[in-house]
Amino acid sequence: MKPHIILLTLPAILTGCMSLPSLENRTVSQYLDVPASPRLVSALTPAKAGQADLEPDTSGIYVLDDAHDAFVARATLIDAADHTLDLQYYIWHKDVSGRILFNMLHRAAERGVRVRLLLDDNNTNGLDNILAALDSHPNIEIRLFNPFLTRKWRALGYLTDFPRLNRRMHNKSLTADNHATIVGGRNIGDEYFNIGADTAFADVDILATGRVVTEVSEDFDRYWASESAYPFERIVRRANAEKGRAELEISDNDRNQTLARYRRDLEQSQLFEAIKNNRIQWRHVKTKLVSDDPAKALDRARDKPQISDKLDEALGSPEKEIYLVSPYFVPTKSGTEAIADLKKQGVDITVLTNSLQATDVAAVHSGYAKYRKPLLKSGVDLYELKAVHAVPKTKDRGLTGSSSTSLHAKTFIVDRQRIFIGSFNLDPRSARLNTEMGVVIESPQLAQDMQRRLVEITPAYAYKVTLGKHNKLQWQDPEDGTVSKKEPEAGFWKRITVKILSILPIEGLL
Repeated sequence: MKPHIILLTLPAILTGCMSLPSLENRTVSQYLDVPASPRLVSALTPAKAGQADLEPDTSGIYVLDDAHDAFVARATLIDAADHTLDLQYYIWHKDVSGRILFNMLHRAAERGVRVRLLLDDNNTNGLDNILAALDSHPNIEIRLFNPFLTRKWRALGYLTDFPRLNRRMHNKSLTADNHATIVGGRNIGDEYFNIGADTAFADVDILATGRVVTEVSEDFDRYWASESAYPFERIVRRANAEKGRAELEISDNDRNQTLARYRRDLEQSQLFEAIKNNRIQWRHVKTKLVSDDPAKALDRARDKPQISDKLDEALGSPEKEIYLVSPYFVPTKSGTEAIADLKKQGVDITVLTNSLQATDVAAVHSGYAKYRKPLLKSGVDLYELKAVHAVPKTKDRGLTGSSSTSLHAKTFIVDRQRIFIGSFNLDPRSARLNTEMGVVIESPQLAQDMQRRLVEITPAYAYKVTLGKHNKLQWQDPEDGTVSKKEPEAGFWKRITVKILSILPIEGLL
């Protein structure tokens, strides 16, 4: 056989005999409707007496727009749970924050808590040993969503099973005792919690109690029982649990430096102080969970409402204004036309997304870049987050961070009345390929507060993109007001790469 024929057939040879295992006799479990632990109830004590008394159709919301608050919230729920923990994530890194939370899950299991952990398998590379160590505990069960059969050379999976593996579970939630939940845009990793990383992701979650918690629990059960959720041990057969236990340990060097510094930062967070003093400022609001059917991950939900349809219904058509925050913004031709139509109807539209230098996915930026001029011509106010900015640490609240910041929040505010916070990006991938989730909050006060803050801080941290002479794009620097005629901060080759990618027919994959 000729060498080039061998190379062409190698993927099929290596993976052709492999197929997904049967789901027959997979364990069946549902969320537990149990009393919350006294420690969990105590930790979430409101600032005012009676503030915990929710109406049947409302939820208590605390917005986690600070990275340290976001870690404190997760650690609190895990540490205080007495009965059950259900976690669903797209990314869980094997870094300091990831190992801390893994260890906390193990300690919870040791005290009798049932732990169900559902991870999208696209980002578990290098985690098999650790997951095996956790999965070996009788109170911990791990499932992999849309798994890769080839664990080491995962690219081979894309070559042989691209239509399936190109669809991912992008959902993020953590629920304790069916009493409190965290939903939003953050994955688990140092860059999401501002812990010793060169790049920090500016993101938003909500900590919630009340009605929405059971909705999240029921939604988790749908994914846990879906045809894409495989028991870990049926997919990974050669992991070393002993090595995994060793990998979970945090080195003395980490403990003495990074952890000590981070612990001090956490103890200064607003949520830590609120929990310590039993003074959490809850907002009582009406909420609605919006989520994709997990069958979308197998392209079997075309006849069911997608999350984009559910969002349109829950948020309603804007009458006066809409503020869109999305790290990956690919409006598509039809979306750009819809935005232009809204502008003609007198709706003010503001978009905040990443600049080229700030984004962590240049290909997505290529899908967005070609729509900038049409958006600006229609009258959209367009801002792109500046990656590097000299911001005092005391002002680090959500949209600022370390030496390099990338926007990761997905937040839409309609008419200063309704808000979406979740995992859904304004791009074709979120709409058509990945599964997504989030919460629509009906609260004029919260919507106005969030938009007021965005209006105040966005011009200070983001380039204002406008059209200059001859309809040429220009970027105004938020720090010194200088105007650039090319993508600021980004190098020559990065700009060229984006231009080349923008020509390719890949928009549907972005």
